[in-house]
Amino acid sequence: MLRLDNKIAIVTGCGSFAPGWGNGKAIAVLLARQGATVLGVDLDLDAAAETCEIVKSEGHVMHVASCDVTNGEQVQALVDDCVGRFGRLDVLINNVGRSEPGNPETMDEAVWRRQLDLNLTSAFLTSKAALPVMASQGAGAIVNISSIAGQRWVGKDQVAYAAAKAGLIHFTKVTAVSYAAKGVRMNCVVPGLMMTPIVQRLADKYNAGDYEGMVARRNAQVPMARMGDAWDVAHAALFLASDEANYITGTELVVDGGITAFTGA
Repeated sequence: MLRLDNKIAIVTGCGSFAPGWGNGKAIAVLLARQGATVLGVDLDLDAAAETCEIVKSEGHVMHVASCDVTNGEQVQALVDDCVGRFGRLDVLINNVGRSEPGNPETMDEAVWRRQLDLNLTSAFLTSKAALPVMASQGAGAIVNISSIAGQRWVGKDQVAYAAAKAGLIHFTKVTAVSYAAKGVRMNCVVPGLMMTPIVQRLADKYNAGDYEGMVARRNAQVPMARMGDAWDVAHAALFLASDEANYITGTELVVDGGITAFTGA
């Protein structure tokens, strides 16, 4: 079940900026464990190399590359290199993302534009490069990593991130319909509040550096009374990328401990 033998997968944001398991790191390792040859992409090659070492130490296959996924020329070169080296591209995981604080009144226009580029345009550019390859093969799976912030208020001002992640969900739906008859599937994982290394960064940005307070507040927001972790996101991405999901396209898999179903009452 959920095997990816002989498949080539690109995972963007495959490194973790701090010790521990970020979403991209867990996804890259899990896909490799399931038999995929993984091409991990990150601007921080040291972080990508750490993920790669884990994969190789377990006897699996991973390569790394540096790429700014907001730069169309770099993205096209990445995909061309992947196909040149491996002959195909079967799976693309669009995992890159980051939140910056602000509402429409307080957020600088330049921050807004950078947030849209990183959280939404990046997926457009990688898909633009990957889709013709997958369509020519008659098969392929793209999994975009969104956020429940794209569906509801999650307790902090992050208007650009929220708007971009909402856009990513709809980008997934309309693109999936366009390519369904060509054998290419596109779906979206929608994580809730996850306990990953990025929580420290969020505490610095949104909670005056109070990490413990941030963790306690996030746990309390979830009906299951705890945050999920990167492996919860990774297993959802694996399922949507696998052949077991071959009749699933244009939808989102919410991984949130029940928070989006909760009214707060």
